[in-house]
Amino acid sequence: MEKIDCAKEVSSFFIENEPYYLPQGKEVELCEKAFYFKLPILLKGPTGCGKTRFMEYMAWRLKRPLFTISCHDDLSTSDLVGRYLIKGGETVWMDGPLTMAVKHGGICYLDEIVEARKDTTVVIHPLADDRRKLPIEKKGQIIQAPDQFMLAISYNPGYQSVLKDLKPSTRQRFIAIDFGYPDEDREVKIVAHEAKIETDLAQSLVRLGRMTRNLKDQGLQEGASTRLLIHAGKLIGSGIDPSLSCETAICQPLTDDPEILNGLMEMIRAVF
Repeated sequence: MEKIDCAKEVSSFFIENEPYYLPQGKEVELCEKAFYFKLPILLKGPTGCGKTRFMEYMAWRLKRPLFTISCHDDLSTSDLVGRYLIKGGETVWMDGPLTMAVKHGGICYLDEIVEARKDTTVVIHPLADDRRKLPIEKKGQIIQAPDQFMLAISYNPGYQSVLKDLKPSTRQRFIAIDFGYPDEDREVKIVAHEAKIETDLAQSLVRLGRMTRNLKDQGLQEGASTRLLIHAGKLIGSGIDPSLSCETAICQPLTDDPEILNGLMEMIRAVF
């Protein structure tokens, strides 16, 4: 059987240019220490607050390839570890992103880990403790992770329920870094930079975003994320009317409820 060599492909997982990231606290230092001590990390925080950008920044800073996996209900162990495929009439093995990250001493980032099936997440347990090993049952192999390998996972505590939560046996293998939305000054800088708009406009969008976050648990599961504010800023910067931009990029993604939508539109009119 032929084994597919992914060494030529791994170069594409290196981040060459420094991603734009403004630290909120000591998260960069904590992640560097975790990398040094070979500790896995858990990022906790609301959607669109910068967790993925943080991992991209740390991969660039640590000079390691980044393998990002967006978790979902149908994610299987084979999707992570690998599977046999038919190629040219032969059965060949194809490494999954987790296996590639281990073999190449990269960072494996599982985004929204609780969305994956619980039987799938068990495969990361041996990698997330002192063993740092990846069992590949289909091949009867166990791969020892090199010192440069790092495991990172994330989830949004605000969306979780009894049915979708991390088991203690998983949680207690990680150090946890708590993320929130940036403070106002930082968020204005982020929105202005990412959307390429003037500071005054970014301030108005951030003000609107913070008003929507006050509605959390009062009809909205979550307020507008920094990501949504950037989307709105890009639309406005391209010449779209601010009210329509905010309705399209902020209000409609947040809710389908007519009354709440009306309330959000009132907020837009108050700001713009």
